Amino acid sequence: MALLLVTLVWGATFPVLKIATAQLSGVEVSALRFMLAAVCMAPFALRLPRHTWRDGGLLGALVLVSYVAQAFGLEYISSNRSAFLTSLNVLMVPLLGMAFGARPTLVMLLAAALACAGIGLMSWDGGANLLADAATVFGALAYALYVIVLSQRAARHQPRQLAAAQIVWMAGLACVWMLLDAWGTDKLQTLPSRLNAEILWGLAYLGVVATAGMLFLQAWAQRAVAADKAALIYAMEPVFAALFAWMWLAEALTLRAALGGAMVVCAVVLSEWRPAPAEVAVQS
Repeated sequence: MALLLVTLVWGATFPVLKIATAQLSGVEVSALRFMLAAVCMAPFALRLPRHTWRDGGLLGALVLVSYVAQAFGLEYISSNRSAFLTSLNVLMVPLLGMAFGARPTLVMLLAAALACAGIGLMSWDGGANLLADAATVFGALAYALYVIVLSQRAARHQPRQLAAAQIVWMAGLACVWMLLDAWGTDKLQTLPSRLNAEILWGLAYLGVVATAGMLFLQAWAQRAVAADKAALIYAMEPVFAALFAWMWLAEALTLRAALGGAMVVCAVVLSEWRPAPAEVAVQS
């Protein structure tokens, strides 16, 4: 339920990002939201153990690589195509888990395939670009690795400390990325003039709720949830995103998209299914 709430909040970021990116670039939105999140988590980052900084740095770098690769791909392909390619991380998690010694069940693999097919129905619209497609798939791979590593290492740390370490690393790396992106331009000088009240409230939601709050909740919940099941729950994100886009942005949901959303929901339910234990006859 905690991870489902995380996914719900992530889905609600869709209209917020839509408004913010009308004035800010993707890297500016990322850097600003992570800086706000880092301020919120600063009290928990003051005396972190060295191993928490190490694991937090690895996890934060994986998440940031995923964001960077996805943002690059979005410069050349549609958001629908990007969403479909990004959703491949749902299938990558159980497959990559085999390399780490896990043995995914047939039911879990079927559920992952059903989730990907459902997101495909919701998102597919053509418009390929080899380089952008490859970058987006690489971003999906980075996030799949993040989910696996988080499930392996979350139990070693206090959730708030691990979330704080990740966010501080992400904020620092994102700021460096923003500075490099603005090199030789006037982007930093014009940044204050491009911020209005609506965007500032959106950034506050993205930084405080969707980043700081949800990374903490994610780190806590994945102490007890396997990586492959967590990835399937995260597959609900485009379903929630479509719902909020319909509610707030009046974007229509086609019959094909609704069918895809239903398939994702069925995949999540299927991932929770366990065969009943066989009854053992006892002879008297």
